[in-house]
Amino acid sequence: MTESDIPSFELWSRERAKHFEWYADAEMPKTGREPKMLIGAMRYAVLGGGKRIRALLCYAAGDVTGASGAVLDRAALALEMIHGYSLVHDDMPCMDNDTLRRGKPTVHVRYGEATAMLAGDALQTEAFTVLAGVEDAETAKRLTATLARAAGVRGMCGGQALDLAMVGAAPGEAELLRMQAMKTGALILAAVLMGAQSGGWEKLGPAARAGLAAYADALGVAFQVVDDILDCTQDAATLGKTPGKDEKDDKPTWVSLLGLDGARERARALHDRAYEALGLVAGDPAVSDDALLRLRQIADFVVERSH
Repeated sequence: MTESDIPSFELWSRERAKHFEWYADAEMPKTGREPKMLIGAMRYAVLGGGKRIRALLCYAAGDVTGASGAVLDRAALALEMIHGYSLVHDDMPCMDNDTLRRGKPTVHVRYGEATAMLAGDALQTEAFTVLAGVEDAETAKRLTATLARAAGVRGMCGGQALDLAMVGAAPGEAELLRMQAMKTGALILAAVLMGAQSGGWEKLGPAARAGLAAYADALGVAFQVVDDILDCTQDAATLGKTPGKDEKDDKPTWVSLLGLDGARERARALHDRAYEALGLVAGDPAVSDDALLRLRQIADFVVERSH
């Protein structure tokens, strides 16, 4: 099969996002049940918006190891629930104090601060309930460990703490890289690893596993670099959130560190690094080159948003 025989990235990503939305709607706690306000806030935080980059990465990486759709759906939903909870808490007045997310009022604006806090807490724990439903016990254990590591003190939560500590500071590149690799990159790494771990992970050689991790590391940084670029070049209607807020809040970004042109150059370099990492995966006899196509296309999509 040639690349021209495969559905375009636009069609594939739209179909995957639509499928994910259907699955998430069916599996999340149902509207109308008690506690109604809490469940409404949880669904509001996860459903009906977002780029679904983490879910798309999970599905694409699952193709590399021949993962079943049933396991990938659970992994993707758990990832998006953790991501959703992080956004709910990140937007609250005690953190970034933002009022707009995905083109809608943030959860604490819509439902109140107390319900928003509980919604984030519930989404975090429900994510692991979703993974507990994976039938193969070894796969469920592996996925749970990967997601917990990415979301905890060594990953997303630790990165958020470092981010808050950097307000008004002037960190160097190494410090900014460490913070964002934890805050944003850890969950992107988890998305790639969990997708691959949902299938024949044990059949991949060490070089291929390292290649997937290196691809995700590069993409995680690129994603944040591009977000920083868009934050100072796009309006609220395009972004779906408040633009220019990092600069207003005196938070360090890749643009403040490298300048706009320098940040764009860095994004392109990270794109190339992600492609190079996939070369390690392509060399594994257990992996077909076609299976890596979507991962390459996601890298293209992430970086091309900045131009």
